[in-house]
Amino acid sequence: MQQSAPNAGQIAKVCMLAGKIMLENGAETYRVEDTMNRIAAAYGVPNAHSFVTPTGIIFSLGGMDASTSLMRISDRSTDLRKVVMANDISRRIGRGELTVEEAYERLYKVDVSTEGYPTWVRLLVAALASGCFLIMFDGGWADFVPGMICGGAGYLAMLYVPRYVSIKLFSEFTAAMTVGLLASFLVRTGLGQSLDKIVIGSIMPLVPGVLITNAVRDLMAGHFVSGLSKGAEAFLTAFAIGAGIAFVLSFLGGEAIGG
Repeated sequence: MQQSAPNAGQIAKVCMLAGKIMLENGAETYRVEDTMNRIAAAYGVPNAHSFVTPTGIIFSLGGMDASTSLMRISDRSTDLRKVVMANDISRRIGRGELTVEEAYERLYKVDVSTEGYPTWVRLLVAALASGCFLIMFDGGWADFVPGMICGGAGYLAMLYVPRYVSIKLFSEFTAAMTVGLLASFLVRTGLGQSLDKIVIGSIMPLVPGVLITNAVRDLMAGHFVSGLSKGAEAFLTAFAIGAGIAFVLSFLGGEAIGG
């Protein structure tokens, strides 16, 4: 059955929503731009232009429509499940399997979806990862459980502090402080042995690994504005984590770290 050609507004809405989903959930900026342009080309607009930064999206259909769409991105996290789902919809659009209305409906469901791993599973994985990192960094098995406890507590703080304070760096600083205080307590009470190994293993779930990777990939792709801004954000995050640990150790009177 013959489908009516989509208008410029419908195409722009689909492209902007796909870009928003990917950018908010950890995709690289060059991948977001490429996905938006491919969707527009699949709907008959080969000359679309997109400009994406970590905090905003600018999109124009070029000669088809002189208007330009702008979207501000305030909240960013890492949910690669949504990125994969948006990529899958984009590929289906490229194969001609979805009309513009169907594509928008599917993308909207992805955007508002709250499905994912529950908090207790994320905490358990963060705690287990902390213990495994401790062993990887030459820690002893006697510190495996203390490392899990500290890592889980730090990750819990990073999840819940933003509900009360909207400053991102403050939540990371608080999470690092939580790790430092709890690790020092466990070592002082004899439940832990090596303070440095416990701290190093426990802060690994807080490290912005995806952000650092995306910054490097954006720089390699020639997106210097996005790459430098993401690199600066990763640096500030690392600084907040280090400052949290340093504050605790200084507050405790400069206790020596050692195994």
